[in-house]
Amino acid sequence: MTTPLIRIAAALLIGPDGRTLLVRKRGTQAFMQPGGKIESHEQPIQALARELDEELGLRIDPAQARHLGQFSAPAANEPGFIVQAEVFLLETDAAVSPAAEIEEVHWIDPSRDSELLLAPLTGEVILPFYRTHCLSTC
Repeated sequence: MTTPLIRIAAALLIGPDGRTLLVRKRGTQAFMQPGGKIESHEQPIQALARELDEELGLRIDPAQARHLGQFSAPAANEPGFIVQAEVFLLETDAAVSPAAEIEEVHWIDPSRDSELLLAPLTGEVILPFYRTHCLSTC
C-alpha cells in the first residue's frame, strides 16, 4: 500500500534582510513555506504564483523564481499523507498580509533554529537544505 501524496508548490521567500517568510493556516499549529496544492491543469510555478497572490496578496514574476528541487515529508495537517513539494527560491521586498486560509505570517532567520512549531517539510527538509546549499551560493 502506498502512502497518498499531496502535490504542492512552495516558496522559500527571502526578504531583503535575509529572513524567510513562513505561514500558518487557520486552525493549525505548524508554520510552513507559503504555497499550496497544484491543480491538474497547472505547472508548479503557475500554482505557486496563484497561491502567493491568493494567500498573501503577493504577485511574483515566475521568471524570477529559481527551482530548488522536489522535496517530500509527512504532511503537517493531513495525517497519513506525504506532501511532495516543488520548491522555488524567490526574493521579495514586497509587503505581505495574510489572506484566504492564512491566519499568521512570520519572518524568521533561516540560518538558525526557530522557536516556532514547524511543519516537517519546513523544519526537517527545506530549511536544512537551504542552510547547506543556499546560504552562500543561492
